[in-house]
Amino acid sequence: MLPDLDEFNELLKDIWKSKWVTNNGSFHQQLEKALAAYLKVPYISLFTNGTLPLLTALQALRITGEVITTPYSFVATTHSIWWNGCRPVFVDIEESTCGIDPEKVEAAITPHTTAIMPVHCYGKPVNMDAIQAIADKYGLKVIYDAAHAFGVEVNGESVLKRGDMSTLSFHATKVYNTLEGGALVMHDEQTKKRIDYLKNFGFAGETEVVAPGINSKVDEVRAAYGLLNLKQVGAAIEKRHQVAIKYREALRNVPGIRFFEDMPGVRHNYSYFPIFVNAEEYGMTRDELYFKMREQCILGRRYFYPLISTFSTYRGLPSAAPENLPVATKIANEVICLPMHHELNQTDLDRVLNLIVR
Repeated sequence: MLPDLDEFNELLKDIWKSKWVTNNGSFHQQLEKALAAYLKVPYISLFTNGTLPLLTALQALRITGEVITTPYSFVATTHSIWWNGCRPVFVDIEESTCGIDPEKVEAAITPHTTAIMPVHCYGKPVNMDAIQAIADKYGLKVIYDAAHAFGVEVNGESVLKRGDMSTLSFHATKVYNTLEGGALVMHDEQTKKRIDYLKNFGFAGETEVVAPGINSKVDEVRAAYGLLNLKQVGAAIEKRHQVAIKYREALRNVPGIRFFEDMPGVRHNYSYFPIFVNAEEYGMTRDELYFKMREQCILGRRYFYPLISTFSTYRGLPSAAPENLPVATKIANEVICLPMHHELNQTDLDRVLNLIVR
């Protein structure tokens, strides 16, 4: 999703006039306020990508030891744990949401566990009530990787308000983007101030450094771009909804093809449209269909395959054993995310569906 170029040029003129191009400029401040209002959250801090909020959340909450998380995600989720010197502990997922299974979370807790890092995979909310109950019972922090969950609500409340913190990604492939970017959502002003220190080298003033921070500030050009995209994201989400409806109508009775329906009470953002291929029923494996699509320049994505737990850094962990992760392994071997965009037209959809519906 790109902003109108003429409107963008007008904002660039303002930046060129002020010569204030980074370090908490006017557009940066405007975008933080606008996003907090749109997302219905009290405090938000902008970052230069979606990985740094994960790293910073763990730092801000002083997480050590073991962090329970999912193997079915983008690698940044687990990398952030590893980079903080913590030990990721993988648990299996629920087939109904592709999110972390609360029962498996509780079974994996040890005296070294300090936090849980669930993922709202494809923007589908995980079982937040169950996860919070477990966290409260054992005194654990909860950091939600909500990279896919921009604007997602349950019964009118943003999923970003749950847990101790939530992170967002504004990468170019996301529903809402600032080219590269991200954000961290927190619940109080004091935590917001600490996060803002941490993302600016730890500076609390001109000469005082209060923590070993990092540089993850957002420049004015991307903040201006983000302000313009925020004006059109609601309409784009509704168009994605219409694409999802058409996919479901066409695929509903295809043997061996499963997909997600909308969840009751949830405002979805239709960020992805994953299908799951049962090779025995469909008559073709997931990979056969995937490469058939690629031959026709239809770029679906096996998202997420392979599991993070299979990568060399993590596969030696006891929790990474495939027998510990049967549902995640099954889903990773079945999934293809179909093309999903607010500008897909009927011709585009027909090209995709004519390859799948046989």
